[in-house]
Amino acid sequence: MKPRLLFASWLSFAAFVFTPTLATAVEGTTKLFPAVNGETARLSIHGAADLQAMEPLIRDFQEIAPDITIDYSDYVTNELHRKASAACEQNTSLGDLWLSSSLDQLVSLANNGCASAYSSSETAQVPKWANWRDEVFGFTFEPAVFVYNARYVPSSDVPRSRAELADLLRRRLDYYEGRVGTFDIRTSGVGYLLAFSDARQATATYGRLLESMSRADVKVSCCTGTILQEIASGRIYLAYNMIGSYSYAAAQANPDLRVVIPRDYALILSRGVLIPKTARRPDLARRFLDYLLSKRGQDLARRKAFFFAEKGNIPEGVDGPSTLGKLSFVQPIRIGPALLAAQDEAQRRRFIDDWSHSMLSNPGSRPPGTGKP
Repeated sequence: MKPRLLFASWLSFAAFVFTPTLATAVEGTTKLFPAVNGETARLSIHGAADLQAMEPLIRDFQEIAPDITIDYSDYVTNELHRKASAACEQNTSLGDLWLSSSLDQLVSLANNGCASAYSSSETAQVPKWANWRDEVFGFTFEPAVFVYNARYVPSSDVPRSRAELADLLRRRLDYYEGRVGTFDIRTSGVGYLLAFSDARQATATYGRLLESMSRADVKVSCCTGTILQEIASGRIYLAYNMIGSYSYAAAQANPDLRVVIPRDYALILSRGVLIPKTARRPDLARRFLDYLLSKRGQDLARRKAFFFAEKGNIPEGVDGPSTLGKLSFVQPIRIGPALLAAQDEAQRRRFIDDWSHSMLSNPGSRPPGTGKP
């Protein structure tokens, strides 16, 4: 039994919107947000963060800075990293601010001399685990979660740990075969980072889960949006290692979708931001960065964009502890030099090869399609 790939038409997926508040986008798509009161300056942001999640933050920033026009270019993680690396190497401009959930890629860019350092009263409030050399900052607190469709997964089957998920797939293989989804780490930067972090966090448990998912003919995809679409349609029943913010937005719009924070350990992504050394308007980039880290920006992000936060209650309806904060099983992915190991080319290739041989029938294949990481 081997996994099947999620093949999505590039055009049909680009047009697909899986919730009223969270849309997918063609990579490299740029949206212009004109200045509210007449343009005196323009900020260019290149991000692997969904446009619909970023839009409330951009528009709120423009309430504070009504003379600034913002263009936001939307990418998948690997494509942003490729273009950012090329711009850095060639010393050419690629926007004024880079955003990505693939923290290892941002740390690698900073380590290669692509970032400008910045410190302010706002950056000083960032936890040490989410600030590397005042060059890469985390501005969200998003758990990796399980997502399932309650029409097809009975309450007695709902897993709340990786061991429970592995046991479920072995115990009810006939029912869940071909009905489980996860990231294809060959095409998703954030999927690779989560898998790499899993392997380091609990090697034995992760190996056992890989074996169970392979036996269950897991479906893999580059993108959260594709997998959430499959769950909503009932073509798959549950998914592993989904980004919490996008999953919660989908669940808000579809009451059949449920979100579970695993109890053995919960990996926490902090979506990262970096000011490139080639920015044409680093002054505007610094203003927007300060806004993202400010109380106003953080409050808005929690209410309208990314939903989860280090402080305060988890969103209503999420199956998990009442808060995340300092719980022992919450494991933030630290932004720092340890992530460079994930980007070491030889180690990366070896890890992906091992994963592919465990999970995929044809390790050299690459599924078509695009969408959000």
